[in-house]
Amino acid sequence: MTEMVYGVVPTKDREPVIPRWWQTLDKWTMTSILLLFCIGILLGMAASPPLAAKNGFEPFYYVKKQAIFGCAAMLAMMLTSMMSPNLVRRLAVIGFVIAMVAMALLPFFGTDFGKGATRWFSLGFGSVQPSEFLKPGFVVVAAWLMSANEEINGPPGRMWSFLLMITIVVMLALQPDFGQACLILFGWSVMYFVSGASMLLIGGILFAIYPAAQFAYSNSEHFARRIDGFLDRSLDPTTQIGYATNAIREGGLFGVGVGEGQVKWSLPDAHTDFIIAVAAEEYGLILVLCIIALYATVVLRSYFRLMRERDPFIRLAGTGLVSIFGVQAMVNMGVAVRLLPSKGMTLPFVSYGGSSLIAAGIAVGMILAFTRSRPQGDIGELLRGHVR
Repeated sequence: MTEMVYGVVPTKDREPVIPRWWQTLDKWTMTSILLLFCIGILLGMAASPPLAAKNGFEPFYYVKKQAIFGCAAMLAMMLTSMMSPNLVRRLAVIGFVIAMVAMALLPFFGTDFGKGATRWFSLGFGSVQPSEFLKPGFVVVAAWLMSANEEINGPPGRMWSFLLMITIVVMLALQPDFGQACLILFGWSVMYFVSGASMLLIGGILFAIYPAAQFAYSNSEHFARRIDGFLDRSLDPTTQIGYATNAIREGGLFGVGVGEGQVKWSLPDAHTDFIIAVAAEEYGLILVLCIIALYATVVLRSYFRLMRERDPFIRLAGTGLVSIFGVQAMVNMGVAVRLLPSKGMTLPFVSYGGSSLIAAGIAVGMILAFTRSRPQGDIGELLRGHVR
């Protein structure tokens, strides 16, 4: 009757944001991240009391800080995952510009906290590492440029993204932070490959890695010291790698028992870079394999969902973010077992660290936003349509 009188059809209310978000979300990835964060709190309770006692704080001072940072990271992850890809791109561009300005100011206002690399801004109550926030922003900006390159009369986005990548890698190398520089280079290379790479350029990059590494070794004492330590066949048991290797060996399959580990009393970075050594010593190989399985779940689930994505920007940005996330975890664990040189990388969501936790939360939030189910056909249908 209402329609007959007023001549309109009442519209159905739009579905609320949160139910729609929950229905389209990759719940396996979300659950894996929450479990990794819980494991990080558990390991922090074992690894951080010695450092707290050394610095005159209560035993669980760093655990409480990690919980606060972690809650902020979880909130950032969930809020970001609710955004549309276009909104994620806009905010990522703004964040990227801010991070680049902060990186440029590091030589003048940054500090190294006695670690030989100027990577942080000291805020008194804490510190901020701009490069952690730069990574997700750069990936999204590079993906945007690469996808724009494919448009008719589009800009030379691949070349611009390459020049941007080189600029960032040089800035990171000057800190020096070769670990983050390698992550940026790797993430860009994966996106470039997925976008339809020129094998000539990829070959040129691979060819340039050796002289670049040789130059860094000859001109950076920080880089040379880490490479020498990695290549030295004799393992000094009093070094960080020595302590970590021994802890992993002592842990065996089931660990020495909760609270019984000794490596946390010897390693200054037991709660950050070498948290996996604490896990292996106290809980054994079983927990380490569970951690690896959780990271593998996030990476593989995200890759499979991105393979069905039609939008080139979403596909490229998601692939770059997932690749950096997975490789960072692999590098952290590889350093602990001496498969890779020491790089000072945290284990995402497990290691202590405000900047790394919150930045990882934003990055995974972007991944969840890009891998949400959307009303579209399978990409295979699109390819078959082009063939016809």
